[in-house]
Amino acid sequence: MSDKKDLPLAPAGLGRRSFINTAALVGLTAGVAACTEKTGSAATPAAPAPAAPASAHASAGAATHLKPGELDTYYGLWSGGHTGDMRVLGLPSGREITRIPCFVPDALVGWGITNESKAIMGTKPDGSLKYTVADTHHTHASYKDGNYDGRYAWINDKINSRLARIRLDYFVCDKITELPNVQGFHGIFPDKADPVDPAINYTTRVFCGAEFSIPLPNTGTEDSGKYRSMFTCVDAESMEVRWQVLIDGNCDLTATSYDGKLAATNQYNTEMGAKYEDMMSSERDACLFFNIARIEEAVKAGKFKTIGTSKVPVVDGTLEANKDPKTALTAYVSVPKNPHGVNASPDGKYFICAGKLSPTATVIELSKVLEWFDGKLEKIDAAIVAEVELGLGPLHTAFDGRGNAYTTLFLDSQVVKWNVDKAIAFHKGDKAAKYVVDRIDVHYQPGHINATQSETKAADGKYLAVGCKFSKDRFLPAGPLHPENEQLIDISGEKMVLMADHPVRGEPHDFIIFKRDLVKPKQVYTLDEFPLAVKDPKESGVFRSGKKVTVKMTSQAPAFSLREFKLKKGDEVTLILTNLDKIEDLTHGFAIPNYNVNFIVNPLETKSVTFVADKPGVFWCYCTHFCHALHLEMRTRMIVEA
Repeated sequence: MSDKKDLPLAPAGLGRRSFINTAALVGLTAGVAACTEKTGSAATPAAPAPAAPASAHASAGAATHLKPGELDTYYGLWSGGHTGDMRVLGLPSGREITRIPCFVPDALVGWGITNESKAIMGTKPDGSLKYTVADTHHTHASYKDGNYDGRYAWINDKINSRLARIRLDYFVCDKITELPNVQGFHGIFPDKADPVDPAINYTTRVFCGAEFSIPLPNTGTEDSGKYRSMFTCVDAESMEVRWQVLIDGNCDLTATSYDGKLAATNQYNTEMGAKYEDMMSSERDACLFFNIARIEEAVKAGKFKTIGTSKVPVVDGTLEANKDPKTALTAYVSVPKNPHGVNASPDGKYFICAGKLSPTATVIELSKVLEWFDGKLEKIDAAIVAEVELGLGPLHTAFDGRGNAYTTLFLDSQVVKWNVDKAIAFHKGDKAAKYVVDRIDVHYQPGHINATQSETKAADGKYLAVGCKFSKDRFLPAGPLHPENEQLIDISGEKMVLMADHPVRGEPHDFIIFKRDLVKPKQVYTLDEFPLAVKDPKESGVFRSGKKVTVKMTSQAPAFSLREFKLKKGDEVTLILTNLDKIEDLTHGFAIPNYNVNFIVNPLETKSVTFVADKPGVFWCYCTHFCHALHLEMRTRMIVEA
């Protein structure tokens, strides 16, 4: 990057918190030490975290304990980490309501067992699942008019570069797309509007960043100088990949502007290093901006190439190809060392990058980025309107809609509340501008953070959740693998107040929190949604075509429509089950012993499984989901004749 300059470490007043796990942080601490230890402009001195009155803690804690039958006021959509699913929480209680399986088989609902789920997950030619592991990180939802619209949510799989879409009417995964030409698919964010047609004010795309660089095409060369990264756009409706951008450096997290004109990714490895010491050799990295309309115009005009066997259009977003602002597709804004996270303020004015290996946050004014693309701003780095010190190890940022930002400090084990306008004033020279409003200790080493309605125009500043990577002494010990600690904080007042701790199995990542009235979940399916639906018990039976057999069946508490069904050894069987119960919460299960079959059907839902009847004998198929006083009697016999 051009115009690189050394950035001072935080002054002595911003020293590390007394409780740091040095073994876990050795790499990150080494990176901070690599910063040039110079004295520069002094930041607002860091006051010790103020202690809230005992009554405030008691009041905040009481808010999380709802009365029996009382509903939460917010939904939270959380990544499930290595479980490959999405967690759904109610807030402020922190109760986990359900999990939505996406990338990894789930024994409860039969995800990865039923034909319908296997078609979504992807299979090999032999019918087995293509992947059975995942690493979900980031989850975001679709927008309309700058707020969530309750249609979709998306979540990524970093390991296998997959993007899953969740239908929020049923809270189920309905599509999964594997991205070509990338590895380490990490950050995602949907657009908040469509810039091509100003009349479209809802999400039409999802933007995806590739963290790892690879040879393109991936020939396996060891020369990392030939590795490259991609930024990807996926169609929100079809879930097909629309285009990709070849870039210098890598991608990390992603953000989009409210006017639909810009997307961005922070870059922590502009050096393109293959070893960690190379990845932090430079004092500054970048926040990379994408001019969405220009990219789509270039694709439409045929100004792209394809790579390998992929047919996806790839445009050139490298520095060398985008020197002229008036034709540039991309813009690289220089930000301090190894940033981790880029977030959009609710007023639509700014993107904020946190330094991670620098104690700073950088505020970038989006109107100035657009001025550069129009040739009205001489240098793109002039879009930086603040670069202020917050503490050690700043990572992610949330907002309260009142002009305040909240940033996690990984090394300080704190959340810092700071005012964006005052930070800008301080950066301009007003050293009396006290931009740090408050600090609170969290337990321990916080990573992701989000607040109620945070990255929407409707940010309400009620609650803030923070995911802490270490729990240490916060919960009963249960062996070497400690849970992580998700903490809830009341941010409705000037001072932050810790409300609750919640242990969670690792390794969850990002999340969003939104008001419950923004979604209208359906409680019962519609039969017509399922082409294979068995709409009447009279349609039940065993239908043979040589060795291929179809078994059609319905369930209505407390019985299956077939009391028994007979097969022959070697039959290839497709069993179709429709739940004809129309009552909310009346779910049935179906399990076949010794055949690795177990799945559920919700009211008026249809699912199917295919298996080979290779074991002769009598097999009691039974309902696995409690449904009726005669639940234990709800069975049918599968008889496989030798």
